[in-house]
Amino acid sequence: MSRSILVLYAHPRPSRSVVNRRLKRVAEGISGVTVVDLYAEYPTHYIDVRREQARVEFADAVIFQHPVYWFSAPSLVKEWVDRVVTYGWALGESEALKGKIYLHAVTTAASHGVFAQEVTGRAALRAQFHPFEAMAGLCGMRYLPPFSLFGEVEQQSRAERLDHHAATYARFLRDLRDEKLDLAQPYRQQMVAT
Repeated sequence: MSRSILVLYAHPRPSRSVVNRRLKRVAEGISGVTVVDLYAEYPTHYIDVRREQARVEFADAVIFQHPVYWFSAPSLVKEWVDRVVTYGWALGESEALKGKIYLHAVTTAASHGVFAQEVTGRAALRAQFHPFEAMAGLCGMRYLPPFSLFGEVEQQSRAERLDHHAATYARFLRDLRDEKLDLAQPYRQQMVAT
């Protein structure tokens, strides 16, 4: 059995992002993964709520892929959640999101250390997405920590790091689709080991 995955790609300036464009292409190349470019579909931020709800109803997992903007998601992600995740559909008389997997696949130009407690007063990158995690929990979704790429200086070249991250993202999406991830364990540790 395999899961259907919906990737909601949200980059307000995709022409300026080598990393997110590459990860988007990776996701588009995997069967069972549907990629929707939210900024291309909704340039005025007027969201077709019923259309988005139908997309989510079809999916077993929902992933927002985007850059981190000031310790959060780009504005269209929040607008999407505010308009699409409604009482009566997501919770209440209907529970359309219950049991679905939810996470953010994010990139940031900052180093991992920028998200440290001494800098932000919060524990980690995951804490920056607490409102989304709370929404997912309220709706009965299975929230996973962000899949993240930080802009750190490493021994690898930028191209090598991007290749490695793209391959890791592809493996994560395939494993999520094929139900090969042990969701009780931190998946990031599983991926680093291989």
